[in-house]
Amino acid sequence: MQIIPVIDLLDGQVVHAKQGNRASYQPIQSQLCPTSEPMAMVDAIMGLYPFTYLYIADLNAIQNTGHHQETIAAIKQRYPQLRLWVDAGFKDIANITHYRKLAIQVVLGTESLQDLTHYQQLLVACDNHAVLSLDFKAGQYQGPTELIQSAILWPEHVIVMTLSKVGSQAGPDIAQLQAIKRLAEAEAEAEAKRSPSTNIFAAGGVRHDADLLELQNLGIAGALVASALHAQEITCA
Repeated sequence: MQIIPVIDLLDGQVVHAKQGNRASYQPIQSQLCPTSEPMAMVDAIMGLYPFTYLYIADLNAIQNTGHHQETIAAIKQRYPQLRLWVDAGFKDIANITHYRKLAIQVVLGTESLQDLTHYQQLLVACDNHAVLSLDFKAGQYQGPTELIQSAILWPEHVIVMTLSKVGSQAGPDIAQLQAIKRLAEAEAEAEAKRSPSTNIFAAGGVRHDADLLELQNLGIAGALVASALHAQEITCA
């Protein structure tokens, strides 16, 4: 089970993401760090455990109100071994090229995609190495219909992002994760030659080690975690 810490960046600060209501996000209050300054927060997270991955959501970029490219580049420079997954609301190839040059893995969030053709163009720009985030809000899938119907269109890593669960301390969206995993398994069985297989990652609602164990038992490859880490409810051991 891969634990992937999450930081959400808004107006130069790490904020507490809660249930997808971005207008109400406030600077995070964490037991790991006395400040919401991004680099200090990453230092605190990496001091907690030698994580392999870090997920960064650039909320300004997603909302078209600016970006945190310099901050993210500085994090990569300080921790070159850290595999950064960045969701910056990618809509054009130039922005993807910027992050690819930094050896940062692009996250294509379905809520930011216009249609299937748009997705395929961006995926090609990523040399087919993007992470796909299947975004759900208020119980509804957000994005091109084809991407929730056919797993053959997915890259190797797929996040099931349940925004209503983010920061809610309500537990992972087990039913949605099971549905997505069944779709991936059915597609893999039908396309026996398809390789590599899809790795499903849970995002939203993870509270403690017991949730991680449940996800592991379901065959989920990993979980994106923020609130439970800041509250020190996960041991990471």
